[in-house]
Amino acid sequence: MMERFEIVEKALVKMLDEKKYAALRDILMVMNPSDIAELFGQVPEKSIPLLFRLLPKEQAADTFVEMDTDAQELLIRSFSDNELKEIVDELYVDDAADLVEEMPANVVKRILKQATPEMRRSINQILRYPENSAGSWMTTEYVSLRPNMTVEEAILRIRRQGVDKETIYTCYVTRHRVLIGIVTVKELLLAENDETLIEDIMSTNLISVNTHTDQEEVARMFSHYNFLALPVVDGENRMVGIVTFDDAMDVMEEEATEDMELMGGITPSEKSYLKSGAFDLFKNRIPWLMLLMVSATFTGLIITAFEGALAAQVALTAFIPMLMGTGGNSGSQSSVTVIRALSLDELKFSDVGRVLWKELRTALLCGIALAAVCFAKIWLVDRLLFGNTDITLTVDLVVCLALCVTVVAAKVVGCLLPIGAKAIKLDPAVMASPFISTIVDALSLLVYFLFAKMILKV
Repeated sequence: MMERFEIVEKALVKMLDEKKYAALRDILMVMNPSDIAELFGQVPEKSIPLLFRLLPKEQAADTFVEMDTDAQELLIRSFSDNELKEIVDELYVDDAADLVEEMPANVVKRILKQATPEMRRSINQILRYPENSAGSWMTTEYVSLRPNMTVEEAILRIRRQGVDKETIYTCYVTRHRVLIGIVTVKELLLAENDETLIEDIMSTNLISVNTHTDQEEVARMFSHYNFLALPVVDGENRMVGIVTFDDAMDVMEEEATEDMELMGGITPSEKSYLKSGAFDLFKNRIPWLMLLMVSATFTGLIITAFEGALAAQVALTAFIPMLMGTGGNSGSQSSVTVIRALSLDELKFSDVGRVLWKELRTALLCGIALAAVCFAKIWLVDRLLFGNTDITLTVDLVVCLALCVTVVAAKVVGCLLPIGAKAIKLDPAVMASPFISTIVDALSLLVYFLFAKMILKV
């Protein structure tokens, strides 16, 4: 698929260079708007307005929505007022609100000037809701039916209003704007006769979200119930909009990207990697690197406190990287598993006991297995193969006991920290690999040297 797209892309760029605009238009007209938007990202910026003007009005609007913010701003600045009005008139309200939210003030002023009064009111309504809430993601364009309508009247209403709605498959039954039921187009088409009342076939088992519901919770509901659209209501159960499946997909991608960046010790960015400059990446990464570097001071303090033990038993030094690395990896395994379960809403704070018991048993099995292999490796390879006479059975025992305890401690820390973060309303992904590794490094050294003092008497 990607290879075919690259071939088409090269052909279109060649046609653009040769100024074969009629042929270009014919090809673009049969392409998906998402593919056209991706193509625009590969051509010189000066060519984007020219290519965009080759598109029919409706396809141009769909393509515009799929483009990144920089390309959208470039186009808006090149548009005449009439061209901008044509695009704005074709946008759904939620897409227009996203556009207004992301553009500079002078561009926003031009967009709002070309919008109808009704669209301006809808945009302002959406922008009033908290960021990352259902209200900020919803669209106010949906099909509303009355309960006393007949099937025939409902279908006629859909035909009249559906052109401007983002989805028409699910229709919402309201009385004085209060949501009382849902009916699908399938149910309307399969009704026994045209005189059947909507209230007789509508479903009253309603699942909706509040305007202030967190977007991540909304995305989970789409995944759980397999909805195509989800109604959004205010505090008095009045219908104010819907969130559609494509918006939920965007939220899922955004949340997954944010979690991955946090788990890697990076401040989340709204820009894609290729759109981010070196200084942008520096700003996102350096705070975490500095925090982790400073936190590693505890590791240095522990080593300094046990300098005498290391001087008396130099062989202990060789196993520090192995202990710290294994501990960090063990903690990361637990944290990633628990963070994923939390993000899927499989775990709650009340499950902490069950999680801890499960991880303790898993950690003990892992610790014993690793310690057994480590004991054999140290004695057979380090002692006999490499002839390191400083390694004795007691040194081997110290390393293996420390390894086993470190694995257990690391897995306990790795499972508890994300749950604790969730309990205090923090993103559990913050408690992922870099942060946990730093804590576990200090714990592994502390355990190691304590065993060395008890067994080796150093």
